[in-house]
Amino acid sequence: MSDPLPVVYLARHGETEWSRTGQHTGLTDLPLTEQGERNALLLGERLRELEISRVYASPLQRARRTCELSGFLPTAEVDPDLVEWDYGEYEGKTGAEIRVRHPGWDVFVDGCPGGESPQQVAARADRVVRRLRAHGENTLLFTSGHFIRVLAARWVGSDPGLLGRKFLLETASLSALGYDRDVSRPVITLWNQSPAAPRPSH
Repeated sequence: MSDPLPVVYLARHGETEWSRTGQHTGLTDLPLTEQGERNALLLGERLRELEISRVYASPLQRARRTCELSGFLPTAEVDPDLVEWDYGEYEGKTGAEIRVRHPGWDVFVDGCPGGESPQQVAARADRVVRRLRAHGENTLLFTSGHFIRVLAARWVGSDPGLLGRKFLLETASLSALGYDRDVSRPVITLWNQSPAAPRPSH
C-alpha cells in the first residue's frame, strides 16, 4: 500500500474588529476580538484531531494568536510570505467605500494602489506552494482570508482573478489542499469549515 498523500491545512485567523465590520485589513496588526479568541479555541479542538508534521504562521498577531489559542504556537515557524494582501490606499476601507470611487473594483483583478497587485500576491503564494510540495508532509498554515484564497487558486494552477474571487471564507475557518490519486493532480479537499460546523462524512 502506498503512503497517504500529504495534506495542507489552511486556518484563517479569528475575528478582528475590522473583519467584523468588513474593513480591508492587510498589514495593520490588529488583535482578535473576544469572539475571535473563542472561535480560535474551537478551531484548535478541530485541528488537534489532525496529523500535522509542520506548522507555519503569518507574522501578524491575529494569525499568531489564533495559532497560539489552537495550541500550535510552540512548534510554529513564522513565514513572512503568509502575510495578508497589502491593500495600500485601501487599507481600512470597506468594499462599498472603495467602489464609490472605483465602481466594479475587484481586489483579485485590480489590486490596490500603493499596495500589492494580484500578480505580486500570487508570486508569494507560488513560493509557499513550492516549499509545501518540496516538504511533502502534512502542514498547517495560519494566515489571512484573501491570501488563503489566492493560495488555493495557485495550488490548483488557476489565476486568482478567475478562481480566488469565487471563494468565500469565514474567520477561524478550516480549509485543506491535497491531491486526487497522485501529486500530479492538486485539488481543494475542504473549504471554509467553521469551528462549530459538523464534521464532513466520509
